[in-house]
Amino acid sequence: MLRIVSANLNGIRSADKKGFFDWLAGMDADFVCVQELKAQAGDLSERMRQPDGMTGYFHYAEKKGYSGVGLYTRHLPDAVVEGLGVDWIDAEGRFLQLDFGNLSVISLYLPSGSSSDERQQVKFDFLDVFMPHLETLRAAGRDIVICGDWNIAHHEIDLKNWKGNLKNSGFLPEERAWMTDLLGRVGWCDAWRSLYPDTPGYTWWSNRGQAYAKDVGWRIDYHIVTPSLMALARNASVYKDEKFSDHAPLIVDYERSL
Repeated sequence: MLRIVSANLNGIRSADKKGFFDWLAGMDADFVCVQELKAQAGDLSERMRQPDGMTGYFHYAEKKGYSGVGLYTRHLPDAVVEGLGVDWIDAEGRFLQLDFGNLSVISLYLPSGSSSDERQQVKFDFLDVFMPHLETLRAAGRDIVICGDWNIAHHEIDLKNWKGNLKNSGFLPEERAWMTDLLGRVGWCDAWRSLYPDTPGYTWWSNRGQAYAKDVGWRIDYHIVTPSLMALARNASVYKDEKFSDHAPLIVDYERSL
């Protein structure tokens, strides 16, 4: 089995203090994709770079304390791809790909548009640039998993208060249509929804009110996989017993070896 974890940390130093790496040591994961590092290389402790015998690879944002993605693995990659080759995207540290034979594991942090109209436009621009890249990846004939915070809830089942969010970033018609196109025409698969058609599977909760306690959440963290890898997905879970971030780790097991 390959165990792959995706976790938006909302700050790697904060998540460390809240016990994330203690938890990770008992997970026996092959790959751990993390997002929103909010740190630079010099901010990381040895444990953050190499937790529990794993080696970390990182794509940092240029802006301090902002964005950034990482990927931990016990296996030596054949290739490491930092960024999409687009300056304004790569400056924010949002894409990291590691290749292992015919398998590619990607950590992704898609922009949020919730802070302003300007950031929502950046999100739309990112989606426009990213789709052709996703089409190319899909056509490559590889087993690929893209783990991360996509900042889009696809269907009504994917967020508790969907009626109140129809005009809000993360559940806009244009964003949802983009995801439908990705999973339909382009042919990618949503691992959680494919395994559990009727289970919400929330992974993020607002810090306002009692959203976490009342499970008023959103499912915006995904394993998006090629059909060949989807066929090997056996089970998935969202870990909520401890809270390391405003997101919860998403864990999927695949019946595959490297």
